[in-house]
Formats: sequence, C-alpha cells, structure tokens
Amino acid sequence: MSVANNEFEITKPETEWQKDLTPEQFKVLRKHGTERAHTSELDKQYGEGTYACAGCGQPLFTSETKFNSRTGWPSFFAPIEGAVGTTVDKALFMTRTEVHCSRCGGHLGHVFNDGPQPTGDRYCMNGVSLKFIAD
Repeated sequence: MSVANNEFEITKPETEWQKDLTPEQFKVLRKHGTERAHTSELDKQYGEGTYACAGCGQPLFTSETKFNSRTGWPSFFAPIEGAVGTTVDKALFMTRTEVHCSRCGGHLGHVFNDGPQPTGDRYCMNGVSLKFIAD
C-alpha cells in the first residue's frame, strides 16, 4: 500500500528522503514501518507543546490531545485539523486505518476507535515519525 507521491505539497525522490532522515525515520515514514513499542522517548513526554512531522515539520498534534494509552507508542485523541490523512491498510492480514502527514505523505501510524472521549479515537503514532516542539 502506498500513497502517490504527487498528491502532497512536499515531494522528494527516495534518495533525498534517505539523506534527510535517519535510517529508522526513513523505514517508518517512507516505507510504512513500525518502531518497537516502548522505544520512543515521546511516549512518556507530557510537556506542553506541539508534535510535528519528522519528515517535513508540519504540526500534527498538540499536547492537549495526548494521553497515556499504555500501548508503548505516543497516542492522541485528535490531530490538528487538516494535518493528517488516512488510507486503508490491509497488511498483516487485517484491515486498519493508516495515518499519514497531509503535507509530505509520511507514514505516522494508525488510528483506532478505542480512545478516550471526546472523540473515542486513538491515534497511535510512531515516535520516530514525530518531533516534539516545546511551548
């Protein structure tokens, strides 16, 4: 599964993404990988600030929507309006909703319907796909 590169404001050849990202960021953001649970410092980050795309810097989530899902990945109940897009992911013999950056198409994680109110959503994000910017 992939999203056409030309659908996004920021597009780069794969070789340029490889130069601009760490190997793990490239694996997750550009190749739809998943980091191991409990490996991201951002899972336990609860300071005030904004979580932006590690690929292009677009703000994606605010600290006001972050919660402890106890899954081992940073989780949020809502993105910043217009910051993310979704596609159907049928890998691993199941159907999930993949979340990607609406600006560069980078794979961020998946959204599930078992989160807290007010939305009931759990945006389960790979920490390596995010960068935290403190207020």
